[in-house]
Amino acid sequence: MRFLLRLPQTHLRKLSSSMSVLMGSKQFLEFCLLPSFAAPSYTRGGVQRQLSSVSRRFRPVLASSRPVSKSSPYHQRPNGVSPYTSISRAPTPVDPKDGAVQSRLAKLRLKLADNGIDAQNFPPGQYSGLICPECEGGDRGEKSFSLNIAPDCSSAAWNCFRGKCGLNGGVRVDGRFTTSVVPVEKVERKVTVDSLELEPLCDEIEDYFAARMISAETLKRNRVMQKRIGDEIVIAFTYWQRGELVSVKYRYLTKKFFQEKNTRRIFYGLDDIEKTSEIIIVEGEIDKLAMEEAGFRNCVSVPDGAPASVSSKETPPEEKDTKYKFLWNCNDYLKKASRIVIATDGDGAGQALAEEVARRLGKERCWRVKWPKKSEDEHYKDANEVLMSMGPHSLSEAVRSAEPYPIQGLFAFKDFFDEIDAYYHRTHGHEYGVSSGWKTLDNFYSVVPGELTVVTGVPNSGKSEWIDALLCNLNHSVGWKFALCSMENKVRDHGRKLLEKHIQKPFFDADYGRSVPRMSVEELDEGKLWLDDTFTLIRCELDSLPSIGWVLERAKAAVLRYGIRGLVIDPYNELDHQRTQRQTETEYVSQMLTKIKRFAQHHSCHVWFVAHPKQLQQWDGGPPNLYDISGSAHFINKCDNGIVIHRNRDENAGPLDLVQICVRKVRNKVAGQIGDAYLCYDRATGLFSDSPITPEKPERRSSRRQ
Repeated sequence: MRFLLRLPQTHLRKLSSSMSVLMGSKQFLEFCLLPSFAAPSYTRGGVQRQLSSVSRRFRPVLASSRPVSKSSPYHQRPNGVSPYTSISRAPTPVDPKDGAVQSRLAKLRLKLADNGIDAQNFPPGQYSGLICPECEGGDRGEKSFSLNIAPDCSSAAWNCFRGKCGLNGGVRVDGRFTTSVVPVEKVERKVTVDSLELEPLCDEIEDYFAARMISAETLKRNRVMQKRIGDEIVIAFTYWQRGELVSVKYRYLTKKFFQEKNTRRIFYGLDDIEKTSEIIIVEGEIDKLAMEEAGFRNCVSVPDGAPASVSSKETPPEEKDTKYKFLWNCNDYLKKASRIVIATDGDGAGQALAEEVARRLGKERCWRVKWPKKSEDEHYKDANEVLMSMGPHSLSEAVRSAEPYPIQGLFAFKDFFDEIDAYYHRTHGHEYGVSSGWKTLDNFYSVVPGELTVVTGVPNSGKSEWIDALLCNLNHSVGWKFALCSMENKVRDHGRKLLEKHIQKPFFDADYGRSVPRMSVEELDEGKLWLDDTFTLIRCELDSLPSIGWVLERAKAAVLRYGIRGLVIDPYNELDHQRTQRQTETEYVSQMLTKIKRFAQHHSCHVWFVAHPKQLQQWDGGPPNLYDISGSAHFINKCDNGIVIHRNRDENAGPLDLVQICVRKVRNKVAGQIGDAYLCYDRATGLFSDSPITPEKPERRSSRRQ
């Protein structure tokens, strides 16, 4: 195996050859695009002579008594653009006060941007290495693209030194010429086994594959061969299309790869999928051979490996999709397939390749293989590793268990089985909803995380007071925290109301407190700590009203920062409701409630939204219904729960402290049902309690909507 482990050597004659070629191309670009420089002069034989750019570049350097530092520019490589060390001339600096130069530079950068080259951070007079806009630096994102802006900002030239790209061109500010930004057209080579001097595999190579559980029969059927390079032997994976050899990919045992240049790029094993409706795509040639050992011949491998990450750009058209040109070259084979199983590597690069392939072939016909677990927190990497560690049966099971490729917004019920199981076993503890704190109301309404409750009632019915009391009950029973967007209350007044309910004593020695003693300073201090720990305020300090989007952004921040479980928006008419001229109020309300519901569901946060009813005509003193809310019927159509708060104002109908909680809509039957509950209101402390009496309902006019 000695000759298999040895890496190829770089000969000095090759290095010197590449130096002359690259230097020549660089001089040509300078000659065409850059202004001339004054060459330094010297005197010989009484005659003053000029040094050319070439002679100056190779002027002899006198030997120094000290070694040259490794940080010296003589030892620096120029950004990977060429393999030789250049001694660059000091560029003529651009005068920042020269308006003409700055104007040319700005125009030149715009022209470069039109060609897909961002030159904003690259100064004139230097060779800058960056990622090519055409090939994107290949799999490794190499900075193989050389850009030069002339010192006087009159022109620019570029060249990509990647062999598979070759993008080059130039622009001038005066527009006298422009080289189109197109890759160099390459003539496709015709190759044969004889012309490439390929050989049958030797015993050592077959032993190497045998260790990977690839049989000699599989190697022979896939025409895996070898090639001698100097005194080394490398593996040759031959690429065939309809019986014709079109390319060869070589592999050293050190996992170093290279391919025959200027050959057609296709899948490895392409002829195996010519008449199949199901195709398996893997990341490497050895994985394709491993699939055959598991019984799958309808498998192909990509020719170039995986990208480092998924591209953030839109999928380019066919003529510009150079990285994935092999997909377009094999389109006649792929378009016949109804099921494509993507079995790329399980690492980040492999998943990026799966995404790039799926987005081009159509995710609706793609399936994805999930490799078995190697340990508690690690999976096997690829097909060959599964074959070697678990055998062909396990590899076959992994392929047959492939799952449909994820499509955004499209799900299967099994994706939610864990959530359904937790719901059935009541793992989270709030599946029936959280008790309101009033037994008479729990029969009709309980608080479920992720739902929207719309609360309405005529003015001065106690809507806000009841919600505050409900929040206090939830905090005392399950420790929930809340965000309050209450635009009608001053902060001090709202704080007073909440403190009275928490401490159960009046804030002031006033008439409303009757004979109940006022809270002490110590109780006030304890209550303030409770206020700060339980509630977060959402308030717009500007003169303009807040929009619903602004409120929900702050509520999201409160969820992440303070862990709130409830949000109160009180009331609807205090929000900014700007809408387009073509949008009706009904359409606006529908979109607004949709945003609120999505926030509630996404953050598992219950939202109470207070909305006032419109002006009631011929009001008989009874509670309104949800259709009376000003703005739209969507308030009742889109909410999960609809509640009307109504306070008795007639002494003949019952106690004046009696509050009727009318539950008019409950979407989730597990959490409640339609009905009325009655609570007593304590004016001194703001507390509500279960009423010992249930008054008879007066008859209502039949003309009212129920």
